[in-house]
Amino acid sequence: MPQKLVIVLANTDPQNSEGLSAPLFQASVAAGMDYHVEVICTGTAAKLLKAGTAENIRLKSDETRSIYDFMKEAHAAGVRFFCFSPGLDVCAMRKEDLIPECSGVIGAAHFIEEIMSSDCRVLTY
Repeated sequence: MPQKLVIVLANTDPQNSEGLSAPLFQASVAAGMDYHVEVICTGTAAKLLKAGTAENIRLKSDETRSIYDFMKEAHAAGVRFFCFSPGLDVCAMRKEDLIPECSGVIGAAHFIEEIMSSDCRVLTY
């Protein structure tokens, strides 16, 4: 049975808040089930990892919590967030711009190594 879940946010636009609820919820649930969970943000989804961005996004207009609140809850449950290195360029960001919950920037070699692991499953959004 796989022990690791990698969720890739590649096609998820941070301004489309409805598209963020499922992957963040699934990441939190999997971490609660004692799986090792990584959320890798690339493309425009990398904007979620920029300080000040997710704090201003709500799932619904009447929601009091921000997307960043959900990300902090997921992180507290054990979810590790990573920025895929091309996302920095696409979003004109530097490592210093990333939120504290981001565990770092990964490149293609790390990504391929992770997803090819026999104990890993990948979900892509």
